[in-house]
Amino acid sequence: MFGSLNKTKLITNDLKGMAKLMYLDVSKDTWDQENLTKRNLDFTIESIRYIDVYTKRLMTTEMGKSLLDAHFDTFVIRTGAYIGEVIKREIKKDYKWYEFDSVFQYSSILDGVPRAIKEESVLYSKKNDIAILSLTEAAQCLTAKSSYPDLLSYVEEMIKQNS
Repeated sequence: MFGSLNKTKLITNDLKGMAKLMYLDVSKDTWDQENLTKRNLDFTIESIRYIDVYTKRLMTTEMGKSLLDAHFDTFVIRTGAYIGEVIKREIKKDYKWYEFDSVFQYSSILDGVPRAIKEESVLYSKKNDIAILSLTEAAQCLTAKSSYPDLLSYVEEMIKQNS
């Protein structure tokens, strides 16, 4: 009877605005200026190709490595939010952004799952009790620890699994 009173509430954390920063807050790098545009980053599956090139540039250029070292969490949030928004739009179900800790307290779905960064959020479906960890995947990608060859493969797999 009183068990439901102790149920933790989910805390939303809409990352849509963070995803838009992929094209709203672009570095002065020529490639970034020409490719990370609202036109190219239109939240379609095809737009993930630009994100893949961008993350590879971050990981392989001297300037990119320096930026990653200094602002790793920021890159994880922006990249993870962007790919998460693409996934969310494609699967068209009840997924919403929630703080990692609130989902952890609400459901056992994240038991044993380590955080990628301190301020992590996840896409979570209350109806299906499923979490999509796009920020975790972004962190793994940016540290070359992903089990996927690129972010496009991850996005396509998440869409396939959750549609």
